[in-house]
Amino acid sequence: MVDIAVVDYGMGNLRSVQQAVRKVAPNASVSVTDDAKIIAAASRVIFPGQGAMPDCMRELDARGLRQAVLDAARNKPFMGICIGLQMLFEHSAEGDVPGLGVLSGEVVRFASELKDAQGNKLKVPHMGWNQVHHGDHVLWEGIEQDARFYFVHSYYVRPRDATVVQASSDYPQPFVCAVARDNLFAVQFHPEKSAAAGLKLLQNFINWNPV
Repeated sequence: MVDIAVVDYGMGNLRSVQQAVRKVAPNASVSVTDDAKIIAAASRVIFPGQGAMPDCMRELDARGLRQAVLDAARNKPFMGICIGLQMLFEHSAEGDVPGLGVLSGEVVRFASELKDAQGNKLKVPHMGWNQVHHGDHVLWEGIEQDARFYFVHSYYVRPRDATVVQASSDYPQPFVCAVARDNLFAVQFHPEKSAAAGLKLLQNFINWNPV
């Protein structure tokens, strides 16, 4: 049986995720897979994503993986990464497309005219290292407050339920960058590209046993 399934729907930085997971869990069986049966049988599921939301939703359905992802998001330890976070919500302004609707809320774009406190223009996409102000979820254990993680995105989630928010970052205004509910944890940044803090988060996920 596969311990950790990394969902392959053609839109993620899958090998980087796989390598990072293998680094923190060398004895675990890790499978990058587009097989719904393997995803259903895995003990844990990681749902990464890169690219545009309409493409991601289309490819997920084209590969027949929607139901497997929905079931995993509701029934076993599940981590969404980047677009894998955004797809969990009801609707995205990117392409005006519906998401999976696991969480209530929407995905919106950063404003085109962003400026920092000194009046300097900020670029969209938000790309690079940024501090994360996190909550008290067990997956943050051993990670310093305001640790830096690596981001690449033009859109961010706006949850309807504030209780799911587990972290925020600033660009320049605060935006939600991590959510959690029951067995589900999802982040906007890329833990697989975020050095020691990212590896610690992945390690905590591998060891997480939600009640």
